Amino acid sequence: MNASVLAPARNETGRDVACAVAYASVGNVAVGFDILGHSLAGPGDRAEVRRIESPEVRIADIRGCVTALPTDPQKNTAGVALLAFHKALGLDHGLELTLHKGIALGSGMGGSAASCVAALVAANALLPQPLSPEALYPFALQGEALASGSQHGDNLGPMLLGGLVLATRTRLLRVPVPAAWHCALVHPHYVLETRKARAALAGNYALGEFVSQSTNLALLLTGCYRGEAALVREGLKDVLVEPRRAALVPNFAKVKQAALDHNALGASISGGGPSVFGWYESRAEAESAAAAMHAAFAEAGLDSDALVSPVNGPAAAVISAIEGNP
Repeated sequence: MNASVLAPARNETGRDVACAVAYASVGNVAVGFDILGHSLAGPGDRAEVRRIESPEVRIADIRGCVTALPTDPQKNTAGVALLAFHKALGLDHGLELTLHKGIALGSGMGGSAASCVAALVAANALLPQPLSPEALYPFALQGEALASGSQHGDNLGPMLLGGLVLATRTRLLRVPVPAAWHCALVHPHYVLETRKARAALAGNYALGEFVSQSTNLALLLTGCYRGEAALVREGLKDVLVEPRRAALVPNFAKVKQAALDHNALGASISGGGPSVFGWYESRAEAESAAAAMHAAFAEAGLDSDALVSPVNGPAAAVISAIEGNP
């Protein structure tokens, strides 16, 4: 979608305030670096966007598990996304954001992406004709680039659409996954900055590594479309990125092995880390694995939070809207 062709929009909904939530996600899903991710039923960021008369974007407050973030919209991921949205639509009113952080930054759970998506979904609810989730994607990409230094949608796509999503620079494609399949994700109380995780990937790569990774991605996607766990089990192996990031995650080898020992279809680092995830054919297997992964992090002296969710996690959604006159 080319945001520049959007016609100027006036607020005729009567809504002054909308609140939306965007849930955490697993970025990359081991074999789809920067292009594949799935959402999680669990923690999320909430954004309250208020219509104001002055045609500008403001950040009124940031609350929750992370508060030391810039309130200058040009230096805040959600602010940058709203600025792009506001400019492209030529809004005749302004937007004021209050952000409630429920996802820790540097957790490998898409914390910066969730802020962008929640803010955009809330702002979109104030439009007389709200845009589709796909149409919000270019604005979210601009916000995410502020956090990571590049535009990539592996977290944004699943947050916008829900479930497992293939996200290119210009397109979001939802990938079907059996409803019974679950993810176990364990987040250690340890911060790993996205830029540091990306810096670990610098260097040369062998052509054979790319071929192996492409093969694994193809197997995983085919297995999801067919609902064949055996294909996913063969393909859910990261031979390209994980070996270069493993040292950044304390006790990673044992945490991953704990996931695999409970019959995982595969396990790896979630996004840039330090969270670790595994896929399972049932919720019961995922719950058992989560407990074992938690114990493996404890061996390294780290407390952690365990989360079990369907791979088909929820999409971002409006949770309240208030009507009235400004």
